[in-house]
Parts: sequence; C-alpha cells; structure tokens
Amino acid sequence: MAEKSNPVPGRTIGEHGVIGDLDTAALVATDGTIDFMCWPHLDSPSMFAALLDPDAGGEFVLTPNLIGARAVQLYVPDTNILTTSWLGRDGSAEITDLMTHPDSDVAGPRALIRRVKATRGRVQFALRCRPRFDYARIVPTVHTTDQGVIFRNGDEGMIRLTGSVALVPGDAEATATFDLAVGEEAFFVLSDPKAAALDAAGVACTIMQTRKAWQRWSSRSTYRGRWREEVMRSALALKLLTSRRYGSIAAAATFGLPEATGAGRNWNYRATWIRDASFTVYAFMRLGYVEEAENFRAWMGTGGVGESQASTLRIMYALDGSQAADEVDLGHLAGYGGSKPVRVGNAANRQSQLDIYGELMDSAYLSNKYGSAASHEGWQHVRAMVRHVESHWREADAGIWELRGPGRHLTHSRLMCWVAIDRAIRLANKRSLPAPLADWTALRDQIAENIWANCRHPEHGYFVQEQGGKELDAALLMMPLVRFVSATDPVWLATLDAIGHALVDDAMVYRYRNADGLEGGEGAFTTCTFWYVECLARAGRMDEAQQAMAKGLAYANHLGLFSEELDICARPLGNTPQALTHLSFISAAHFLNRRLDHSGDRQWQP
Repeated sequence: MAEKSNPVPGRTIGEHGVIGDLDTAALVATDGTIDFMCWPHLDSPSMFAALLDPDAGGEFVLTPNLIGARAVQLYVPDTNILTTSWLGRDGSAEITDLMTHPDSDVAGPRALIRRVKATRGRVQFALRCRPRFDYARIVPTVHTTDQGVIFRNGDEGMIRLTGSVALVPGDAEATATFDLAVGEEAFFVLSDPKAAALDAAGVACTIMQTRKAWQRWSSRSTYRGRWREEVMRSALALKLLTSRRYGSIAAAATFGLPEATGAGRNWNYRATWIRDASFTVYAFMRLGYVEEAENFRAWMGTGGVGESQASTLRIMYALDGSQAADEVDLGHLAGYGGSKPVRVGNAANRQSQLDIYGELMDSAYLSNKYGSAASHEGWQHVRAMVRHVESHWREADAGIWELRGPGRHLTHSRLMCWVAIDRAIRLANKRSLPAPLADWTALRDQIAENIWANCRHPEHGYFVQEQGGKELDAALLMMPLVRFVSATDPVWLATLDAIGHALVDDAMVYRYRNADGLEGGEGAFTTCTFWYVECLARAGRMDEAQQAMAKGLAYANHLGLFSEELDICARPLGNTPQALTHLSFISAAHFLNRRLDHSGDRQWQP
C-alpha cells in the first residue's frame, strides 16, 4: 500500500507556508509565489491555483533577482505573518506576507499584503499577478484606475491590486519590475475594489496591528512545556482553519492535493468534518482556548447543523452550516504532479460514519466540563444522539477513513459508539441531568463486550480493523486514548506491537495495508504518528515515544506545518495544513511532556 516515490516538477506541497485572516487562507512558496488561494472565503472558488496547474491555475509571483541566493522562510514569532528572505552574494531581500487580522485594533479592509525590502545591496524585483477566477475557468479582463489594477469577471469588479510602484497591465495579468536599495521598501495590496486603498503608512500600521493581534491570541495559551514553539505553530495553524464568521473549523486549507502522486486520491477538505472539528475543540481546550470551543458549539446549534436530528446528522457540512457540496471533477486542471482528477465538493458527505457520534459527544462532554453548561435543548440533542446510537451501533459504515464501497463492521466505529454513550453518562452525572442511566450503562457495557468478543484476531487475540477480520488499522490507536482499554492491558500491548510491526515505518504510520478500492497506494498518515507517540507514552515506553516524537516533528515542513500524508521518502502529500495532524501533535506533546516531568498536574484530565 505504500505510496511510490514520484518526483514532482516545480514547487512541492512541503515548500509552502500558510497565511490567512480567519475567513480564507493562501499558500506562499519558498520562491515568493502565492500559488493557492480561494477568495473571498476559504470554500469559495480558487483565485490562484498554480499548485494544481502551473499553466492555467493562476499565481502571484514576487521575487528578487538574486542568482544562487539561499531562500529562508519563517514566521514572525507567535503569529501567522510569514517572511521569506533571500541571501545572496550580491545582495539580500525579504518579503513579508500576511492577511489583515479581523481583531486588530485598527479597522481596515480585508486584504492580502506583500511588503518587500532590500536588506543588503541593491536588488531588482519582479512581480507578476495573474488571477484565474472560478477554479481557473474564468480568465479576467484587466483595467487600470488611479488606485491600481482591477481584475474583472465580466462587469463585476472582483479584485484590485495596488502598490507603491507602477503596475503594468497586460494580457490578463499585471507586472512590475523595480529596484530597491538597501533599506528601501515597496508594498502591494490585493483587496476588494470597493475597499479604501492603503498607503505606506496604512500598510505599516496594519502589519503592526496584525502582529499584535496574533501575539495577543498566542499569549493566552496555557502550554508551558517542551515543544512550546511547535505546539504554538500547530495552534496557530488550527486557528487559521477556524471561521470567525461562523465558528466552524475546516479540515484543511486546500483541495485537490493528492494522497498519491499521479493517482486519483484527490479530495476537497475545505469543509467542516464533525469528527475533525470535535478533535480540534479538544486541542484548543487543552491549550486554554475555551472561546473557540464555545464558538464551535454555537455553530453546531445554528443553520442546517442545528436543524439536524440525530438520525440526519451528517459527517460534514459547509463552513456556514449548510449541506456540504456534492463532489465535482475539475477536468480542465492538470492536477498536482499530474494527479487527476482534481475535485471540489466531497462524495463522503452522504456516507454513514457512526464514529462521529463519539467524537461529537466527547467534545460536548469536555465543553460542558471546562466551559459553560449545556442548555436544556442541548441536552435533548444529546439524548437523541444516544437513542440513535442505541438503534444503529451494530450497523456497517464507511468509518473514519471514509472507505468507498460496501460498509464494514469497523472496530473504530463501534469504539466511538461506546464513547458516545460513556460521555453521555459522564455528562449526566456531572451536571445532574435527567437520563435513564441504568439503560445507558447497560448499553455502553453491551457495546464494550461486543468489541472484546468480536473484534480481535482469531489466533493472536489483538484488536483488528473490523469484526471477524484479521487486518490491522491505525484507528485502533484511539482505544487507550479514549480510555476504552488500559494503555498497559496485555491485549492492548499486543495490539500496539502488531501495529508497530505491520503499519509503522520509521515512525511513519500507515492507516492500513489492505486494499481500499481506490487507485494508487496512499502515503503514511501524519495524524497516526502522534497517536502512536501518545500510545507509547501511555504504555510507559518513554524512550520509544520520545524517538517517535522527534521523527514525527522532523517530518513536518520547514515551518512546522503538517500535510495530510507522507510519501515513502517522508515528503509531504495531501491537503495542507491538516488540522487532524496538528491537533494530534498537541495532544501527544501535552501528555508526553507531563509524563516526562512527573508533575502530577491535575488541571487537565482528558
């Protein structure tokens, strides 16, 4: 099942940082090119998508002419402001990229800002901005005004580029070539044509206020342990995936980036999966960010999500809470490294995945334990979910990995049904809420007995992927993390060893090895590496846990960002940044740090 190592021409997935404004996000490559951005919202059609099609996708290039220079990319500490520097023999330069923060002290337009300066010598720069609207299906017309260049889709103004140097309109693009002496700066702003244009003072003020806003948010973190810098980078990446307008949380910032280069495993992750978002709430609360948990819970109670009964709860929703779009192929795009078809929407939106009830109930339990108490209506929704799980927990489903084809009786799905009932019982006891606790306890125990009796290897006795099967699944790593089984139980330790032997390669963990009905072998799943780390630590195997943690962190990109998967050479694959991986790292770092310190800290009990 291992993904073959296929060379990819041009910019790779891992050679990118991400910036955003809690409404959309953009990828910035190490060569100074913005080659992925959807506008005006994260789930809007793309404006730049050269990462998916270098010729047709559209891009925003800004780069110095420094032959042989070394490029260095990093974030301003505790922010999502990105700097890219070039260090050459004949000079050096730096670009600062950001989107305006909506909670800054100075109100300003929503905008993407690029500020460039020469830091040594005299440097020539080249700019080329060529947006392609509607997933590169619309080539814009270009118009000049006294405030810059406007790229139009028909008669409607779509986006305006302004700058401190002259912009030259061209064939569906704008260009500029300019020189800066050491210490000199230039700036460019991409924004709505109706917004007020920023001057140099406005740009400087906006950058300063955006930096302060991000650093204020970062300072609220309660994490003070090892890996603080890496944990905060993960927290900032997760924050970028939250919607300030709605409170929803996207699974990743991108679509169409492949799990297997040259194959068709190309999905759209710009939506809210109940599972991923519930886990993200868990990570936020571990770091002291209760407000994000409250916002997500409020989103769950509004729109199509709030109107859903337990029987119609979907696995995923659009960011505004409406039904997630059906899957559509964008056959006109070449695909990353020739990986076709590029898709938007997601066919998994109609799947049955029983595990979501467990993840959602775990999130609800933690939010109630460490945040505000559930309303009467909210508790009725919990009781409805319990009734639904009671009626359906024995059914086959697509599971956490969204397997396409006939449903299976998956151990992880059954495990999370157990979690749903267990957390409902805990919540009822903690808040003295009315519930048929004897019946719920009997149901919880019945599910547990079913797993122990039917979801183990017939010869070796360890837990397996599905009822009656023999294959392993990395989702089993959740068993001790949700406290279904002791982390030192002999059956669990046999399972952990079996997973380590069959699914782990140099701390890269594959979800499963058996066929899943899709073309192309997938890569190692980055989330599972940190589940594995935490399981090792909980089992008391600290040397192994620390080594796996070090390797897992080494598999992040140069900025500490994780994509969904890794190829056989540990190069990033899949959509990025991947929320599920960043939150699983936060969980592993939190537990491993506490275990290493032997602090006995009881402030947080997962």
